[in-house]
Amino acid sequence: MPVRKRGNTLERWEIALIKAMVADGRWPNDQDILAYFTRPTRSINHRAIAEIRTGAKHATVKPAAAEDLDGFLSTWPEVDAETGLSLRGDELLIKAREAMIAAVHTFNSAGLTFRAELFIVTAVIAWTYLLHGWFKREGIDYRHTKSQNGQKVVAKTPSGADKFWELGQCLKHPRCPVEQGAKDNLTFLLELRHEIEHRSTNRIDDAVSAKLQACCINFNDAIKQLFGAQYGLERRLPIALQFVTFSPDQRALLKKASGLPRNVEAMMGEFEERLTAEQQADPRYAFRVFMVGRTANRAPSADLAVEIVPAGSEVAEKFNIALKEVEKKKYLPSEIVAKIKAEGWNRFTMDGHTRLWKKLDAKNPAKGYGTIAVGKTWCWYETWLNRVREECEQHPGTYRMVVAADAGAHVEQAAPAA
Repeated sequence: MPVRKRGNTLERWEIALIKAMVADGRWPNDQDILAYFTRPTRSINHRAIAEIRTGAKHATVKPAAAEDLDGFLSTWPEVDAETGLSLRGDELLIKAREAMIAAVHTFNSAGLTFRAELFIVTAVIAWTYLLHGWFKREGIDYRHTKSQNGQKVVAKTPSGADKFWELGQCLKHPRCPVEQGAKDNLTFLLELRHEIEHRSTNRIDDAVSAKLQACCINFNDAIKQLFGAQYGLERRLPIALQFVTFSPDQRALLKKASGLPRNVEAMMGEFEERLTAEQQADPRYAFRVFMVGRTANRAPSADLAVEIVPAGSEVAEKFNIALKEVEKKKYLPSEIVAKIKAEGWNRFTMDGHTRLWKKLDAKNPAKGYGTIAVGKTWCWYETWLNRVREECEQHPGTYRMVVAADAGAHVEQAAPAA
């Protein structure tokens, strides 16, 4: 059950309507007025109505005009039928949900060519509205400011409206509620959007599909965590069905025919070089699942078309199939040491390897560096091999000895520190 959050306050337009209702005289009881302004996302105490009635608070707010009050009453309750959200009071949350639903429907639509690009643009809008809604509830001013005559003032658009934070700025705020893996995912999508903006690109759907899937799941987790489980999108976003299947050879040919533009490939490579192995393995950054075909003995007990089986679960171990990134290649510790030595890091030893994995807590299953393969033997994945390479490159003086020629004699010396 989510903890009650902040934000149980009336907005200025609501205060004006309450003053008009008080002046009208048809609502002598504060509790009767309160009923019009309490909703699932916000609970208002009747004391707030009394403070408005007596003038103890909000004295500067003028009552709404009679026609504005009539308009409010004629459309009340103005709520979304599915969620119970107020179309005006919860506008940001409604827009966030609808934008993400539109993003997924667009990506799943048949016949579209630039699906990934369309998804990214719409998903960024969804996340922006979601964070604006959370900042608003928490009392965080999410408007851009600028210095004017030695004072900070709210920045305006050319038409005079307040300028609100873009998604990148929202993610930088110290109280931003998005977890790091999801932040990495959104930062990747923002950089990709900037790279492909206003440019013609080949299809990039296959190359970024894991990131797009993570973006959807992260959004759904965030909206439920921040606002309530009843606002999740599971019922609105069924799994997409496709009419064709591809063999590995066919997929290879398709990927070759629709290769990434060099600028996009470079951007993706440079971005992931900035991430640690742990960040890259985080499912909130890139989400991959494997689909397992199952049959039922009786028609009434038939399974769903797709069942997601998490790696490491009892079902995964029972079937012993490609549930761990298509049966990752495994290395014994001695093989890791031999490979690293063969690459020129001649001071890398088994003892050094042991100290390194202990320092990095690399056998923690959550980090995805390895697994117990046979009996009690621990084996390492390629991700750990790459992490060891990274460690060696960062500390060449520790892991490499070079041979220098001096007057015909060979002398061992430590490699200079980077």
